[in-house]
Amino acid sequence: MRLLLLAPPGAGKGTQGERLAAWSGARHIAAGDLLREQARAESPLGRGIAAYQARGDLVPDQIVLDVLTPAVTEAAAHGGYILDGFPRTLPQAIAAAELAVRLDVTLDAAVYLHAPEEVLTQRLLDRASQSGRSDDRADVIRHRLQVFAETTGLLVPYYTERGILVPVDADQPPDSVTADIETGLSKLSLSPDALP
Repeated sequence: MRLLLLAPPGAGKGTQGERLAAWSGARHIAAGDLLREQARAESPLGRGIAAYQARGDLVPDQIVLDVLTPAVTEAAAHGGYILDGFPRTLPQAIAAAELAVRLDVTLDAAVYLHAPEEVLTQRLLDRASQSGRSDDRADVIRHRLQVFAETTGLLVPYYTERGILVPVDADQPPDSVTADIETGLSKLSLSPDALP
């Protein structure tokens, strides 16, 4: 199974990624985690990534692809992958799709978790009160949701046109979200029992 998780901040992408990995046997690959691992390394690539992150800049697309490609290729050969956090823009999605075709690791589905903005905002504010995350302030949350709508949100029609989008209402309990994802994937003939 080869999946992409697409969701605005606060929609439960991390939780559902872990659940889907357990359900399907595919590897959950969080792009941000891989970039942070590289940044901690003493390699030239790691130092370059750390420099972008220290400035608060996005890591360039080609570097992200260079970091993700080995992990995605290896996972695709051993049960599949659930990709979380990449692509974030339409150009990234197109570049990733072209590379995936060359490597024979194309997506089976893109799961889109959606919820009303006020629900997402409240979840992130609740998380901030529990964890103290500095990026979970109301003004920052509004900005992050706006950035998602203007960039990553454009991937929804892209994957819809490809016929692989599985939209799921994330404004419900996590178990219900998981069940709806599994139902949506089954409609695409993507369930662990249906896999070769």
